[in-house]
Amino acid sequence: MNKFRNAQPSDAIRCFEIETSAYEGDEAATLEKISKRIEVYPDGFLILEIEGETVGFMNCGCAHNVEMSDEEFKELVGHDPNAPNVVIMSVVVDPAQQGKGLSRALMVEFVGRMKKMGKSAIYLMCKEHHVPLYERFGYRYLNPSTSGHGGMTWHEMSMEL
Repeated sequence: MNKFRNAQPSDAIRCFEIETSAYEGDEAATLEKISKRIEVYPDGFLILEIEGETVGFMNCGCAHNVEMSDEEFKELVGHDPNAPNVVIMSVVVDPAQQGKGLSRALMVEFVGRMKKMGKSAIYLMCKEHHVPLYERFGYRYLNPSTSGHGGMTWHEMSMEL
């Protein structure tokens, strides 16, 4: 059975393991960034557990004015927990657990929590092959991103809540 909870500092190493196993090259966040995201905004760091094991997570920050290519924001510089706009930084499931609908379960739980918190919109960047997936979740395509994060091409998407 899926269990959702907010991250705690002790989750950082397992989240880093998942992030580095699921993302390519420099795309993965460092252990330091993951630890800081948990410390600064645990309400925006959602853990998915199955039988007591962390198998996936999502994390975000909040902003009044969203600038998707802002690299400092990935370290929560400029984050305001009271801001209406949510910026997703990671949506990741352990590769050994992928293909089971867990990213959908994470997204549904996350969106529900953001609505309860009174947020007005969620923003994310993804690679081109993920655009149709996020469209099925209810996001709309905005534009190619100016971000060169990890040396890759990104696309910006948003969802009004």
